[in-house]
Amino acid sequence: MIEPLVVILPCYKAGPSLEKVVKDLRAHLPKAFIIGVDDGSTDGSRPLIKKVCDQVIVFEKNKGKGMALRAGFAMALEKGAAAVLTIDSDGQHDAAFAPSIVNALDRADIVIGTRDFAGEAVPKHRRIANIISSAATRAVSGGRVRDSQSGYRAFKAEVLRKVDAKGDRYEFETDFIILAARMGFTSVNVPISTIYGSPSYFNEFSDAWLVIKVLWRHKAGIFNR
Repeated sequence: MIEPLVVILPCYKAGPSLEKVVKDLRAHLPKAFIIGVDDGSTDGSRPLIKKVCDQVIVFEKNKGKGMALRAGFAMALEKGAAAVLTIDSDGQHDAAFAPSIVNALDRADIVIGTRDFAGEAVPKHRRIANIISSAATRAVSGGRVRDSQSGYRAFKAEVLRKVDAKGDRYEFETDFIILAARMGFTSVNVPISTIYGSPSYFNEFSDAWLVIKVLWRHKAGIFNR
């Protein structure tokens, strides 16, 4: 496993799940340094994230997941991270898969925890949306992404230093993957379990539109390969 390893944990109103997520992470990645990013939570998450994480970045107002990741990446690089893992704080990512995701950095620059969208546990509208967005992301990037909306990812530090993705919300993750692929960074998919139940803050209209705009901006990539 690549070390030093830093985990970035974006948090927005994740009080009910946050403590268990961090506890499980420490069980499976005991040497990891965990950076929590409180993205303007108003549910009491802030004191908890300060308690359970090794270091915390606090936004007084909600700025979006892209901003949270960008700030977390910058701090991780300042800490001298050789690899970075991102995981959602809402409990929809099983920390048991974290070691296999990080270990896959031995054969790629980026690793994406990939859900099985064929199962009945996945709401139909999410399944269709992810299949379409993943196919579009592959088309414009030339990459091998099968779950473009997964926030469970690992990166080599070199990728974070060189990729300057745009966007403040969920579209940041799509832009990042497209830019990284175009710069020649490799990616692999690692299967993870599909867990739903906690509310998602991905807005199926405004956030989806931002992702579509990113894909449209990169559409020339389909014809330039």
